[in-house]
Amino acid sequence: MSDEEEERIKAKMLRSGLGQVKNETQPTRPSAPVVVTDTNFSEFIKVNQKAVIDCWAEWCYPCKIISPAVEQLAKEYAGQVAFGKLNVDENQATALDYNVMSIPTLLVFKNGELVDRVIGAMPKQMLDQKLKSILN
Repeated sequence: MSDEEEERIKAKMLRSGLGQVKNETQPTRPSAPVVVTDTNFSEFIKVNQKAVIDCWAEWCYPCKIISPAVEQLAKEYAGQVAFGKLNVDENQATALDYNVMSIPTLLVFKNGELVDRVIGAMPKQMLDQKLKSILN
């Protein structure tokens, strides 16, 4: 593998969020949502004890409404909860695996297991209260 190829792979891992994981026992929870795909989804929820995955699509207006709230919550929960964004149009296998029928849908995971889901757009305060009740 050339140095150029290695650098491209490293850059891709960092963009996907996997490059931020130091080891399986001490993940670094990012302060911004990480792009999650069919390829890295399982690893993301495995290495992050608490994770919230925002299932969205580019054409979805309610997804665009909730996106700033998700980004703000990722900052506020940094170090406690990892947030990811899964484009359901580009990653249909994962969306099907978790029966995502409406978007936006937030999938909430603890220890790699789906514990709840939040469907639809809502104000940041309501979303924060809902996540606190689920994750605590």
